Amino acid sequence: MAERLQTFYDIMRAQGTSRRSFLKFCSLTAAALGLEPAYAGAIAHAMETKPRLPVLWMHGLECTCCSESFIRSGSPLASDVILKMISLDYDDTLMAAAGADAEKALTEIPAKYPGEYVLAVEGNPPLNEDGMYCITGGRPFVEKLREVAANAKAVIAWGACASWGCVQAARPNPTQAVPIDKVITDKPIIKVPGCPPIAEVMTGVISYIVTFNRLPELDSRGRPAMFYGQRIHDKCYRRPHFDAGEFVQSWDDDGARKGYCLYKMGCKGPTTYNACSTTRWNGGVSFPIQSGHGCLGCSEDHFWDNGPFYSRLANIGAAFGIEATADEIGGTAAGIALAGVAAHAAASAVKHFSAKPKDHEGEK
Repeated sequence: MAERLQTFYDIMRAQGTSRRSFLKFCSLTAAALGLEPAYAGAIAHAMETKPRLPVLWMHGLECTCCSESFIRSGSPLASDVILKMISLDYDDTLMAAAGADAEKALTEIPAKYPGEYVLAVEGNPPLNEDGMYCITGGRPFVEKLREVAANAKAVIAWGACASWGCVQAARPNPTQAVPIDKVITDKPIIKVPGCPPIAEVMTGVISYIVTFNRLPELDSRGRPAMFYGQRIHDKCYRRPHFDAGEFVQSWDDDGARKGYCLYKMGCKGPTTYNACSTTRWNGGVSFPIQSGHGCLGCSEDHFWDNGPFYSRLANIGAAFGIEATADEIGGTAAGIALAGVAAHAAASAVKHFSAKPKDHEGEK
């Protein structure tokens, strides 16, 4: 029988956290997940009664930028997630153990908690040469990935590498790197793409699973709808400039200084689904478009091959019609403005003529 893990509340009480502080934390967690305040009670109940979630975090071909992003989460703090909400039993980047002491967790946890642990994967497996392009612990990563996933409750694919393949799978892809859903085909997979994903998106996904003991609602491509349900373009503060046909034409031109739309500079916001324009980065401080650089589309499939990064997209729809291009939008906006000026002039002329005193009767 599986050994009972401590609950979140057990850990907080052991650290001297008051009941008031615990409930405040639950309220903040509900807010971070975009839930109504009433859900704070459900979160508190879950934290008091459910054991901490065992998590095994594996690394394949990647640059560790997902881990770098994760540890910078501000709401909830990454330290709270790791030390209180989950039981992080393996992560070769963050754990103190090394060598055989570290690797044994990959066999012990699946055997002790079958069907109860979550496998988080950062990076992807290369299939060429029997997986020999990525060796961890003396074995091909792809072999270990299959074994650890076998008894997992669910799998989280962190970042563009695990979700889509990213730069390792870019043409010509000599190592035959593939996203993890090409190797793990019998488990639910939550894709959290981005290069890297936003820190609060990562911790938010874990918080949701811990709180409700189920996976978040996913879109048709396996991404959490709460964070990937809208295009960056839909909530971008520069969107009104796109609709008005006001674009940056070259770096540091007058349009750039005025904060015009970056579409013509290659911004992929109109085709990219992510929370950058709402959740933003670095504690909500900014995101690439706010910093003056167009979106690269790093949370979309094949983004590395969808370049050049500074080439504009074609046939991006807007309020003026789904097939309207930026040039057509700009032309339409200009036409509307000119029509408005002409209409105003005509109205002024009519008003001026109507205001003239009428001729006296009999006068020509």
